[in-house]
Amino acid sequence: MSFNEDSRVKIPTLLHLCRLGYTYLSLKDANWDQESNIFTDIFDESIQRINSDVREDEITRLFADLKLDLDNEDLGKAFYTRLIARSGIRLIDFEDFDNNSFHVVTELPYENDDESFRPDIILLINGMPLGFIEVKIPNNREGILAERNRMVRRFENKKFRKLLNLTQLMVFSNNMEYDDGDIEPLQGAFYATTAYGKPGFNYFREDDPAFTRQALPELEDAIENLVLKDNNLSSIKSAEEFKVNKNPNKPTNRICTSLFSRERLAFLVRYAIAYVDEETGLQKHIMRYPQFFASSAIATKLDEGIKKGIIWHTQGSGKTALAFYNVHHLTDYFQKKNIIPKFYFIVDRIDLLTQAAQEFEARGLKVHRINSRDEFAKEIKSSLAIHNDTGRREITVVNIQKFKDDPAVVSNSDYSLNMQRVYFLDEVHRSYNPKGSFLANLETSDPNAIKIGLTGTPLISGDVKSKALFGNYIHKYYYNASIKDGYTLRLIREEIQTDFAHKLKEQLSLLEKTNILKGEGDKKMVYAHPNFVEPMLDYIVQDFEQARIQFDDNSIGAMVVCDSSEQAKKLYEIFQEKYAKMPLSHAAEEQEEYRAKKKYQRAVKTAALILHDAGTKQERKDEVDAFKAGKIDILFVYNMLLTGFDAKRLKKLYLARLVKAHNLLQTLTRVNRTYKDFRFGYVVDFADIQKEFDKTNRAYFDELQEELGDDLQHYSDLFLKPEEIESRVKHIEKVLFPFDTINKEIFSDQISEISDRSTMLEIVKALNESKSLYNLIRLTGNFDLLEKLDFRKLASLSRMADARLGLINQKQALETGTETANLLNVALEDILFAFTKVSEEELVLADQLKESLRRTREALANNLDKGSPEFISLRAELERLFKKKNLNEVSKEEMEANMAALKKIYEKAKEDDRKNRLLKAKYDNDAKYARIHKRLMEKGEPTDDEIKLLKALKDLKAATDDYVLHNSHTLSNEAYIERMVMKKIIEEFKKKNQIHLNAENTRLINKLVVQEYLGEYRGSAA
Repeated sequence: MSFNEDSRVKIPTLLHLCRLGYTYLSLKDANWDQESNIFTDIFDESIQRINSDVREDEITRLFADLKLDLDNEDLGKAFYTRLIARSGIRLIDFEDFDNNSFHVVTELPYENDDESFRPDIILLINGMPLGFIEVKIPNNREGILAERNRMVRRFENKKFRKLLNLTQLMVFSNNMEYDDGDIEPLQGAFYATTAYGKPGFNYFREDDPAFTRQALPELEDAIENLVLKDNNLSSIKSAEEFKVNKNPNKPTNRICTSLFSRERLAFLVRYAIAYVDEETGLQKHIMRYPQFFASSAIATKLDEGIKKGIIWHTQGSGKTALAFYNVHHLTDYFQKKNIIPKFYFIVDRIDLLTQAAQEFEARGLKVHRINSRDEFAKEIKSSLAIHNDTGRREITVVNIQKFKDDPAVVSNSDYSLNMQRVYFLDEVHRSYNPKGSFLANLETSDPNAIKIGLTGTPLISGDVKSKALFGNYIHKYYYNASIKDGYTLRLIREEIQTDFAHKLKEQLSLLEKTNILKGEGDKKMVYAHPNFVEPMLDYIVQDFEQARIQFDDNSIGAMVVCDSSEQAKKLYEIFQEKYAKMPLSHAAEEQEEYRAKKKYQRAVKTAALILHDAGTKQERKDEVDAFKAGKIDILFVYNMLLTGFDAKRLKKLYLARLVKAHNLLQTLTRVNRTYKDFRFGYVVDFADIQKEFDKTNRAYFDELQEELGDDLQHYSDLFLKPEEIESRVKHIEKVLFPFDTINKEIFSDQISEISDRSTMLEIVKALNESKSLYNLIRLTGNFDLLEKLDFRKLASLSRMADARLGLINQKQALETGTETANLLNVALEDILFAFTKVSEEELVLADQLKESLRRTREALANNLDKGSPEFISLRAELERLFKKKNLNEVSKEEMEANMAALKKIYEKAKEDDRKNRLLKAKYDNDAKYARIHKRLMEKGEPTDDEIKLLKALKDLKAATDDYVLHNSHTLSNEAYIERMVMKKIIEEFKKKNQIHLNAENTRLINKLVVQEYLGEYRGSAA
C-alpha cells in the first residue's frame, strides 16, 4: 500500500472521526468563504436551526461581525466570547450538543498571497473550522517537534491570523506511543490551543481506558469508499496495514476519541479555554488533562451527594487554574438545577490571597476580596451570588483568619435554599488544625456548603490528616506524571564547593574562639554576622552568574532562603553596597564592547528583600511582580514565598536554613516550574538538607504505601538520582569504547571512516550528553564520576562529531539514490550553520539566509512531480549551490549571493507548483494523473491536444478507480493489473474518445498508469 502519512495516519483518522459521528465532506462540492474558511451553507443552516426565530439578514450581519472579530490581534478572544455566549444569536447549541452540525474535511487551504497552509484534517462545528489535526508517519525525522516549529512560523505570520483566531483545539500526532524519556515531545499524540509564539504541547493520558475502548458503530462501506476515492487512495482498501491503522486503539484514533467525542468536545470548547493576561501579554491556555478529569470527578461526586473531598495534584500542576475552570463549569452545573452557586477561594496567608486574586483576575474573573471582619460577616450572611454590576462570574478570596473570628460573626442560620456555597480550600496540608476555630467556623458558616480541598502534599501522618479533615480524594495527580507530562521539572541538589565549605567552617571556628558563639540562639546572630554573610553572598553571586553563563540565559532568577530575618537583611545590605549596579545608559551601551556588554547583562545587579516586617504590603507586592517580570535578579527571603509562590524564571534556590517535613517539599518545588528549555530546577544546599529530605521522603513514602497501596509507584523522588547519572556515564563509555578519545587527530581519522548516519548519530548523541552530564556531576558533587571520562576533551570531540554528521547528511542528500528526499526533507539550514564569527551583521545575514533556504527547501519538497524536467533542473541548481562550499565558511558577500540564487530557485519552484496544482485540480486533486498527463504531453503521445487528453484520462481515472476500489486485492498481481488497465485504456481512449492508439503509445500509457497505482499500493509513489 501507499506507505505515507495519508494512508498510514490521515485516512484511518478520518474514518475514525466518521465513526465518532462526524460527516465527511468533500471539498469538491463544498462552498466556503475563502477569507475565513467558514463553510457558509452549513453555517447559515446551522444557525437557523439553533436559533429558530433568527432572520436571514441577522445571520448575514452576524457573519460579517464574525469576520471582523477574526481580524483582531487578540488571539481570538472576541470570537471565543461570541462562540460560548449564552445570550444573543448562539453559534453553538451547548444545551443540546447533538443539535449542531459536525463535519470533517481534509487539506482545507489557508492561503494569503504566496503563503499557504493545508492542515491534514479539519473539524467543523456548524461550518466553523474550530479544530485541526496534523499527522506524521511514525518515526518521522525530528518527530512532532518539526511540526511544532512549522506551526510557530505560521502563527507568527499575521497572514494566518484568521486561522489562529478561529482555532480552539489542535492535535499533533505521529501515531506513536509516548516516550516518557523525551526531553521534548518527539513522539506521540499531543493537543494544544493556539498561541502567537510557541504553542504548548500537552500529553493526554486517558483516566478511563474503557472510554477509548467503547464500542463504536461500524462504518458503512459507502462512507469508507467515499473517503478513499475522494483522497485518490482506492488502492489501499484491502491492504492489511490499512486495516491495522483503523484500529480505534491506535494513538491518533485514541486521542480523537478522548477529545472529539461529542460529550468531551462540548465540555472542552465551553470550559477548557482561558485567556490570561500575563506580563508578556495575552496568552491562551487550554485545560490540562488532569484538570479535565478532576473537573469531571467533582461533578460525579456531587451527583453522588458527596459534598467534600480533596484534589491531590502535585505542586506546579495548576490548582488555582483548576478552581477558575470550575467556577464556569459548576455555575452551569448548578444553574441547570435552578441553584445559584457562590464561590470562595480560601487561603491561609495574605500574600497567597493577593497571588490567587491576581491569577483569577488575569483569567477574567471578577474577584471580591474580604478585607475586614465586618465585611466578612456581611458577606457570609448575604444571599447575593456576585458583587458586580457587569454580570461577570465572580469568586470571593478569603484569608482563613477571617474564619477565626468570633463564631457569632460567621454563623449563618438563614442561608438560602436556592444558593450553593462552594469553598475551594488552598493547600490543605497546613494551618487547618481541627482543634482551632477555623474548621468549626467554616462548618457553621454554611453546613450545606461544598468543600473542595486542594493540595500537592497532603498531611498523611500524625494526628492531623488531610483526608480525615476534608474527605476522600476526588482526584489524584502525582509528581511522576507531572514530570512525564512536562508540567514540572526534576531537581538537582548542588552541594557547595569544598573550598568554600572550609572557609565557612573557619569563620564559625574563629567566632567560637572569640566567645561569640554560645548556643542556638547565638547561631542566628553568627549566621547574620558580616564575616559569615559576605563570603556566602560572594559565593551565591559568583555561582549564579556562572549558571547564567552555563545555561546561556540571563533571564533566570534566584532566591535565597535565609536562616533568619537578620541574615536576610544583612545579605541585602551587603549586596546593595557591593553588587547593585545602575543600568547602562543607551549611549554607554552603544560604546561598550560586545564582551563587556555581555558581561554586564549576565551580572547579578538587582535584588529585593522580602520580609513580613520590611517595607509596606504594596512595596512587597511590587517587588515580587518585578521579580516575576525579570526586573530583579535575586530575592532574599525568610518565612515568605516558600509555598504558593510561582515564578517560572526562578531556577536557582539557595537554601541557607533547614526546612522540615512537608514544608521542605513545598520549598524545593519553587524551582520545579517549566521554563524555556530547562530540564531541571537547581537547589544549592548550604543547610545540608539531604538528611532531612531523606527522612521526610522516607516517612512520606511509608505513609503513602499505607494510604495509597499500588498508587505509590506513581510518586517518587524529587531529585535526580546519582545512579541515573552513573548509568548515563556508562552508556557514553560503551558508545565511545571503540574510539581513541585521547588523541583528537586519531579520533577525527576514525570517525571520518564512518559513513553510516545512524552510527554517527549515536556518537553525536553520546558526546552531546557528556556536555550536560559534566555540569550535572559537578552540581551534584559526585566528583568520582569525573574520573571516568575526560569531559573537557569530549566537548571538543563533540564539535568534530557534529561536523562529520553534517557532512554525512549532506553527502547522502546529494549523492545517494534517495538524494531528492534527503535534500528536501533534512533541515539543511540547521545542519550546515555553525558560525564561528559573531558580528551582528553576519548573524542577521545568516538568519536571512537560513530563512531563504527553508522556504526554498519546503517549496521543492512540496512539489508533486519530482520527475519533471523543471523540478530536476531546480534541484540541480540547489545542489550546485551546496557543493561549492559549506555554508559555515561563506563570507558576507557569498551569503548575499546565495540569497539571490535561492530567491530565483524559490520563485521558479513556486511557479512550477502553481501550474502543477492547477493541473492536479482538473483531476479531482489526484497527483497520479497530473503526473501521467505531464509525461504524455512531454512525449506528444497519443495526442498533442491537451483538452482531448484531459477528457480521456479523466474517463480512464473514473473507470480504473472504481475497479480498484472494489477489487483492491488484485493490486498484488501486477500482470493481472497490467491486462486490466490495458483493456480500460483501449476502451476509454480509442472507443470512447476517438484518440488514435498504436502499440507503442498504448504501452507507454499502460506503464505510466500501472506504475502510479502500484507505487501507491506498495508505498513508493512519486
